[in-house]
Amino acid sequence: MEEGGKLTGGCLCGAVRFAATPLKAEMDVCHCSMCQQWSGGVFMSTSCGGTLEIVKGQDQLGLYRSSEWAERGFCRNCGSSLFWRGIADGHVAVSMQAFDDASRFSFAEEIFIDEKPATYSFANQTRKMTGAEVIAAYAAKQEAGHG
Repeated sequence: MEEGGKLTGGCLCGAVRFAATPLKAEMDVCHCSMCQQWSGGVFMSTSCGGTLEIVKGQDQLGLYRSSEWAERGFCRNCGSSLFWRGIADGHVAVSMQAFDDASRFSFAEEIFIDEKPATYSFANQTRKMTGAEVIAAYAAKQEAGHG
């Protein structure tokens, strides 16, 4: 970890490198159908606010607008899933597996739990939110002017 809580990471092939400051030492898991397709399972990430900085390979960074409210960042060369970013507020959730050292994070929350396939379950005790609960919490945050 670098000073100020900034962590570094990148894609599988090393073409894209980034620096970001996590807002918490917790990992969240998203079970939504889009994350399942994008990641090949679940999207394990941590919130980094708007602190993501691409330090190498901006030309190799691909962006896919997956919905009216978000885009997903990936390496154009190796295909690594790197981050989810809100369009309106720039909030970034960075893939845990993209960090150089993700060992400091604890598994804390599962969202869109109502879209989780029945074929797997995590043993960890976590906070769980349905898709409707996640959307309502996000809307409340936007109304309060915190997004």
